[in-house]
Amino acid sequence: MQKNHSVLAPNASQKTSRPGFTLIELIVVIAIIAIIAATIFIAIDPAKRLHVARNSRRWSNVAEIAKALKTYEADNASLPASIDSSSGSVQVVGESLGACAGVLCTGQTVIGSNCAVSDLDTVLRAYWKKPPVDPSTGSDNDTRYYVNKDAYGIITVGSCDAEGEGLGGTGTAPTIEVTQ
Repeated sequence: MQKNHSVLAPNASQKTSRPGFTLIELIVVIAIIAIIAATIFIAIDPAKRLHVARNSRRWSNVAEIAKALKTYEADNASLPASIDSSSGSVQVVGESLGACAGVLCTGQTVIGSNCAVSDLDTVLRAYWKKPPVDPSTGSDNDTRYYVNKDAYGIITVGSCDAEGEGLGGTGTAPTIEVTQ
């Protein structure tokens, strides 16, 4: 009697079939990956990272403006003439702010007339490569930085538009200000 081995071992003409993934299995895997990605995305909070990065740039710009003003003062024995020290209000650094009534700076009182320090980009040209601008606007017409000189000659430079650093950029915005 002859044994039939073809049942135990497939011959070359028979194909072995491997089961693939079903549509349901693929959908479940994609859903799990999407849930993990969403969780990581929320945990990282890229919007918050952008707000923190822009505030960091503002800190650097404020320090750069203050340093340039103090260096100018040391070289020329006075601050630029366009900086007004007649009131406790601030002036916004920029070229063409228009009417002073429309100029706002969060947390500050903007001076009623002569509200713009418009010549810093030319007067301080030797002290920086390019005048700093706010990272969210990029405008040099209204840099969103302010300057105040008190009666004692103390300079305060700050940012008008600091952003909250809480979840999604909400929360209380930090005061970005340097006094020298």
